[in-house]
Amino acid sequence: MIISGQDKGKTGKVIAAFPRESKVIIEGVNIIKKHQKPRGVGQAGEIIEKEAPIFASKVMYYDTTKKKPTRIGYKILKDGKKVRVSKASGEQID
Repeated sequence: MIISGQDKGKTGKVIAAFPRESKVIIEGVNIIKKHQKPRGVGQAGEIIEKEAPIFASKVMYYDTTKKKPTRIGYKILKDGKKVRVSKASGEQID
């Protein structure tokens, strides 16, 4: 879920992550229009709409149980396995 900016409140899946730049691309969010020149003879130019990267600090995990954005924590199970957990609901995240 986007927590600030022009797309605040929108949700979508993370398509790509760029850890070095602290940016992510989210499906259906931060859509830009790219003007593409014609590449060959007889081919027309076009305007393509695609997702642009946004800063990862503007994104939070969306908890479907509580229907709100939440932080992520870690929990160690009885068998010693470390899993991600939603801070709002306590539910385990795949």
